[in-house]
Amino acid sequence: MAPRTTRPVGTPTRGTTNPNRLRRMDRWIAAVHGPALRRSPEPPLAVDLGYGAAPWTAVELLARLRTADPRTLLYGIEIEPARVEAAKPYEAVHEGLSFLHGGFEVPVPGRVALIRAANVLRQYDEDQVAAVWARLCGRLAPGGLLVEGTCDEIGRRHVWVALDADGPRTVTFATRLGSLDRPSDLAERLPKALIHRNVPGEPVHAFLRDFDRAWAAAAPYASLGARQRWIRSVRDLAADWPLTDGPRRWRQGEVTVRWEALAPRG
Repeated sequence: MAPRTTRPVGTPTRGTTNPNRLRRMDRWIAAVHGPALRRSPEPPLAVDLGYGAAPWTAVELLARLRTADPRTLLYGIEIEPARVEAAKPYEAVHEGLSFLHGGFEVPVPGRVALIRAANVLRQYDEDQVAAVWARLCGRLAPGGLLVEGTCDEIGRRHVWVALDADGPRTVTFATRLGSLDRPSDLAERLPKALIHRNVPGEPVHAFLRDFDRAWAAAAPYASLGARQRWIRSVRDLAADWPLTDGPRRWRQGEVTVRWEALAPRG
């Protein structure tokens, strides 16, 4: 069992949520982490940490993870007891879905294959992030994944960090391409570990600068659509930055770069 504490660890979020807000993150998780879920000898356990005032994101995450592994079980965890009580009726409708009162201690039985913490750490100070990451990664099963990041209110723009037991591994930028003027528009959705580092001299600032330049150079591809312009831009970006994905994900309006290339200096 997870370590018990006298009270949940963390502070309540605003609870803002909308149906399908996290669809881009969910689909990436199912595609990229799906093989690890399927390798689990037991039904994999997933956690939607801080799902908010309504349980839609937990319901949706379970459905999308089950496209990768139908055995998946999911716990929605909230620090506000009233939100847990409001979500409880959904357990009877969705087999394998449970809601618990808790926080960063992740009070579920055993270790988990996935923790998704979306729009949770925005209210924390930057110097608190590493400790939260370490605590959550300590709850992962071997091969497990923590996905922590931020998106806008209707899910057009996301940026998230993927971590395993050894720490952060990648940063993914994802967007609805039709809403994008330039890649640096995603800067406002950088997760807490990076958002204050988007200044000259920091790697994430240089990455977004280079992405904007590649986007401008790919302007002739705009006549073929925003997707073709994005793909051309990312191909050019790959010459100087360690990207971990390829055209199949780029077509979705995504690009993933190794964490160490964007990690804050100092």
